Amino acid sequence: MDPQAIEQAGELRITRRYPVAAEKVWRAWTEPQALIGWFGPAGVASVEADMDLRPQGAYRIAFRTADGEQHGVGGVYEVVEVNRKLVFSWAWQSTPERVSRVSVTLRPVDGGTELELQHDRFFDAAARANHERGWTATMVKFDAWMAANA
Repeated sequence: MDPQAIEQAGELRITRRYPVAAEKVWRAWTEPQALIGWFGPAGVASVEADMDLRPQGAYRIAFRTADGEQHGVGGVYEVVEVNRKLVFSWAWQSTPERVSRVSVTLRPVDGGTELELQHDRFFDAAARANHERGWTATMVKFDAWMAANA
């Protein structure tokens, strides 16, 4: 796929605020046991996560939906700025040639932390739309996890 077509597929951004220090939000994204508690849209039955949290370190997240379907995503960390920014490549096990990028930025705000999730470099507009649905549902679970673990 040509780079211009990927650029035209767009990006998605989701912004949330949490009444906790950035360290707590960071931990939710970077510690496997924490990530297992919230990752994936509704209906996820189990999650496994392996993370080598350093620039050029790899990660892998596997999950099974309630109907028994297996999914896996993985990539490489590009930027690791503790409690501030995490950037990583993103490719589904089923379509490893379709590599996109996820950036999670944490900013201090009055009373807590703002999280901005940006996902870009999509293969096409359909991939963007599918990821928007997935991230929107996943962030609902993340919000609940943060409220319960703050």
